[in-house]
Amino acid sequence: MQPCVSSTPVSKGPSRLLSLDAFRGFVMLLMASEGLGLSHLAKNCLESPVLQFLAYQTDHVAWVGCSLWDLIQPSFSFIVGVAVPYSIANRVAKGDNFSKLFTHALWRSLLLVLLGVFLRSTHHSQTYWTFEDTLSQIGLGYAFLFLLGWTKSKIQWIALFGILFLYWLAFALYPLPSATFDYASVGVPANWVHLQGFAAHWDKNTNLAAYFDQWFLNLFSREKGFTYNGGGYLTLSFIPTLGTMICGLLMGGWIKSDAPAAKKLKYMIIAGVICLVVGQVLNLTGIAPMVKRIWTPGWVIFSAGWCCLLTAFFYYTIEMKGYRAWAFPLIVVGMNAIAIYSLVHLIDGFIAQSFQIHLGRHFFSLFGDAFSTMFRNVTVLAVLWLILFWMYRRKIFLKL
Repeated sequence: MQPCVSSTPVSKGPSRLLSLDAFRGFVMLLMASEGLGLSHLAKNCLESPVLQFLAYQTDHVAWVGCSLWDLIQPSFSFIVGVAVPYSIANRVAKGDNFSKLFTHALWRSLLLVLLGVFLRSTHHSQTYWTFEDTLSQIGLGYAFLFLLGWTKSKIQWIALFGILFLYWLAFALYPLPSATFDYASVGVPANWVHLQGFAAHWDKNTNLAAYFDQWFLNLFSREKGFTYNGGGYLTLSFIPTLGTMICGLLMGGWIKSDAPAAKKLKYMIIAGVICLVVGQVLNLTGIAPMVKRIWTPGWVIFSAGWCCLLTAFFYYTIEMKGYRAWAFPLIVVGMNAIAIYSLVHLIDGFIAQSFQIHLGRHFFSLFGDAFSTMFRNVTVLAVLWLILFWMYRRKIFLKL
């Protein structure tokens, strides 16, 4: 059985896209930066519209809408899909058959899910069984993505639209809460701006997937019974997240095809613009609100638009124009994404504390209290990058 990732012949070009590594590195550096403390700085500089804008972009929106920070997880998921055609082709070229590759895909899926649970559990007294973590969400859908990587693009398109429509329909058919419903019982504050009309089917913690978690997550041993997720995040979001990964898979097949580079770039941009428009129309009409926290179908489409445009930018500058030197810091991170994701969760606090132990408790206030959080985050980020650079120089890459 041979992989078929596109309806066009497979190119015999480079087996690795540096532009994809750079894009992945950009996304992971954003995640590791923790917003560079811009929200803290903005609180001390309320008169600065520029800082207020940057603070908004480095935090998640409350519910409906999109910021730069909200694009981190869909970009990472999208990149996973883009990489699949290259991964399959490289492994097949080494002589691996479908059975061996599928077994590896299943193993990788399990490891991603469990690593996500492990990292979520680091500050708890026992295993914290939730599955909304980025790695767990990708892991839950990765085996299906892998299987789709062996199909024609037509099948991938059918799978994408089928997943988004059926997930949308399931939410739409689920009954809304009664007029006397106690929203506080599911963690919705009294001042919450509720979605109105048909869009209310995607409101916080009163939707289909929220009630699924009240059953499913209580099947696991817990410190206390699960009633709601404070951020509104859901286990079943892995289903539309799979949709995001399929968008990446389609993009990966297109990039890997024999089409001229200029044509590839043109369609990346066209696809990006179309997705942004369609996603926004679905959001404004209330047909499919754009909510990243629960990964609505409207969000899948809208965020895919930005992912296509970002892919186009990195592809144009690195693959087409050959401007690679500027992207080296990103590539160092992008080639070790699992490493930096784990390090951020495990030792970022240790790094910051070490500076304070050895250089003084007020070390991060060196440039004033207003800049303390920013200085801390930049310092920790620099140390993390140096660790990854050391690994890069020694060709140490963590892979699942």
